[in-house]
Amino acid sequence: MNNRLPLALHNLDHKNKKRAQQLAQQLNLILLEDPSEAALLLQVSADKVELIDNQQKKPSAFSISFSSGKAAHRRQFGGGRNQPLARAIGLKKGATPSVVDATAGLGRDAFVLATLGCHVTMIERSPIIALLLQQALEEGSHNNDIRSICQRLSLVNQDASDYLLNLPSEQHPEVIYLDPMYPGRQKKAQVKKEMQLLQTLLGKDLDSEQLLAAALKTAQKRVVVKRPKGAEPLTGQAPHSCIESPNTRYDLYPIHSKKS
Repeated sequence: MNNRLPLALHNLDHKNKKRAQQLAQQLNLILLEDPSEAALLLQVSADKVELIDNQQKKPSAFSISFSSGKAAHRRQFGGGRNQPLARAIGLKKGATPSVVDATAGLGRDAFVLATLGCHVTMIERSPIIALLLQQALEEGSHNNDIRSICQRLSLVNQDASDYLLNLPSEQHPEVIYLDPMYPGRQKKAQVKKEMQLLQTLLGKDLDSEQLLAAALKTAQKRVVVKRPKGAEPLTGQAPHSCIESPNTRYDLYPIHSKKS
């Protein structure tokens, strides 16, 4: 169907009608009876909201969870404070910095950092992805294994540059983490589907230069930018140093002087 709506909402159960109507109004989406009429579909069921890409040959429901899947695996086997992400952020004995993840996306890196003790503010500009993140946080708050971790995560649905530039100085985080979207960053098919969903919802990253500038103005100690191995530095601005992993590089931009 070439005349599909780009994104719409579908309710699976009439018992959820009121909630579905509220979400449709909140997100400014059309509530469809026929789910095939939308390219991307936000599907409301009794216990969760899921995203479905009808453009795939075999559409599957997607949601975010911190209690299972990749998040659970990284929590158990990620390598603790010795993993490259943790070292890039500056986690070490006696140092657990406050972090703003300005490009939260699926929340996986933020969850890893919260697992390691950081208080992380996740900034996500897509209201759809923010809804799925909030759902994951609520699910996690009822899970004994990760409740305390989720309590160290907070979520803001806002443009990250605007958020950072309007943040009172007393609330400036020690570290700001950026993971800007880039094509072909993963090889596994399922991850590709997830990234395609993000790219469809968010569009291309056209404001990376503005976001990096805002981060450098706001961070107290450092800005960390995640890049694919071999990629150019973000906006061409060379980092002070890097921490490498097999497929990823973390570019470090220390803040040498800050106003008191």
